[in-house]
Amino acid sequence: MLLHDVVTTSSAVASTRSRKAKVAALADLLTRADVDEIEVVTAYVGGTLLQRRTGLGWRGLGTLPGPAAEPTLTVREVDASFAALAVLAGPGSQSARAAAVATLFARATATEQEWLRGVVTGALRQGALESLVQEAVAVAAKVPLGAVRRAAMLSGSTVVAARLAFVGGERALGEVGLEVLRPVQPMLASSAPSVAEAMAKAADGAPVSIDTKLDGIRIQVHRAGDQVVITTRTLEDITARLPEVVEVALALPADSFVLDGEALALDDTGRPRPFQETASRTAQASQDGGLHVTPYFFDLLHLDGTDLLDEPATARLAALEGLVPTQHLAARLVTDDPDAAEAFVRGVLAAGHEGVVVKDPTAPYDAGRRGSSWVKVKPVHTLDLVVLAVEWGSGRREGWLSNIHLGAVGTDGDLVMLGKTFKGMTDAMLTWQTERFLELETHRDGHVVHVRPEQVVEIAFDGVQRSTRYPGGMALRFARVVRYRDDKTAADADTLDAVRGFLGGATTA
Repeated sequence: MLLHDVVTTSSAVASTRSRKAKVAALADLLTRADVDEIEVVTAYVGGTLLQRRTGLGWRGLGTLPGPAAEPTLTVREVDASFAALAVLAGPGSQSARAAAVATLFARATATEQEWLRGVVTGALRQGALESLVQEAVAVAAKVPLGAVRRAAMLSGSTVVAARLAFVGGERALGEVGLEVLRPVQPMLASSAPSVAEAMAKAADGAPVSIDTKLDGIRIQVHRAGDQVVITTRTLEDITARLPEVVEVALALPADSFVLDGEALALDDTGRPRPFQETASRTAQASQDGGLHVTPYFFDLLHLDGTDLLDEPATARLAALEGLVPTQHLAARLVTDDPDAAEAFVRGVLAAGHEGVVVKDPTAPYDAGRRGSSWVKVKPVHTLDLVVLAVEWGSGRREGWLSNIHLGAVGTDGDLVMLGKTFKGMTDAMLTWQTERFLELETHRDGHVVHVRPEQVVEIAFDGVQRSTRYPGGMALRFARVVRYRDDKTAADADTLDAVRGFLGGATTA
């Protein structure tokens, strides 16, 4: 199969908002792939490479050769090239990598070069979420979607599930089971704006389990005898970076288990430290500075030879509480009383945590699309900020000004940048802001349009973290547009001091 076929499908998926059309396009591509191409094509339509690391980034792709006139690259050739790049190391590797990149990209057309750059840097925006790829695999291989999702969850890989689906069908998918020390895809939560709505969504009047949502990193802890494996939400192995979590796991009274939880750094009073301090600590193999990470667990998937995935949450939680000491359990409340739930949430927020997750006590552990069994509720913070610049969109947003640069008022009255966002924008909003910002344009720098700092925008966000990436020394977490504020001027925008007040975790603001 030509890479051109993948790129064409990627463009088609990005250009439609119809889930049905996306799945149909992906399934058609997978149907046309040879069996030995399935894994590569599945990874590519999901916007990733089979190789976790290639040694490439934006800098290595800054200067590319002229594009090819006609598409000739096959997906197997591209995969082989990235596999060769991934193993380059030692003296001379930098020049060898540059030569290999030049050779690969010289054979790619202009659209293929753009796609390759996006998939390498993680900037590809094509709208093919993993759940959509799994649906497409089920359609193309003519197997039940549930079988694909479960095999992907237990193997930790949609790519593996796709290969099994096409080679062995439903029988092969059904043979995939939980293996201790092999990470599984985590169960995820949908969202609700209030605890009452989350309770109705999760259990509709029946008692629910309301778990503290800790502002740390998601961890999955496997133990088999004296061997412990710790992975992140993306299934990256970080065992060597968390010796304190390994110590906790080895102290538990069991021979084998799989735990789901969070790890976070606490201050001397027991309150969570800012998220990026936890993230920075868990990104390194040392404990420089003495920053200690504490694990908290909220689910148990396996215990001493018994899989618990299909057991109701009540059974899993009972086993969890029998295994893990209280100091390493995420605080929870089981109730059907909205007032008690609200009081619990207020206590969680007052303690500096992020919010809560409302869970159906009867539900099994299930990865895949975000359903109603787990529903997260977090306080919504908003700031009024000034648009400093805006970037031209790509994919479905091509032709529109999309990603906006956000600024707050500094101590001297100057506007200071503290992040960007393209989230929360409707088509109508994109149309309006394209016209508006072209009117305010002062100059351009590549794909960035700089504007007069006059337009105020209301931004919702989940928290603030310290960052050296932006001049303000801070960045907004999960920023998204609520609305444009024509009733305010730049002088009315929030200040850096106001933004700084959100550092350190959730508040009731």
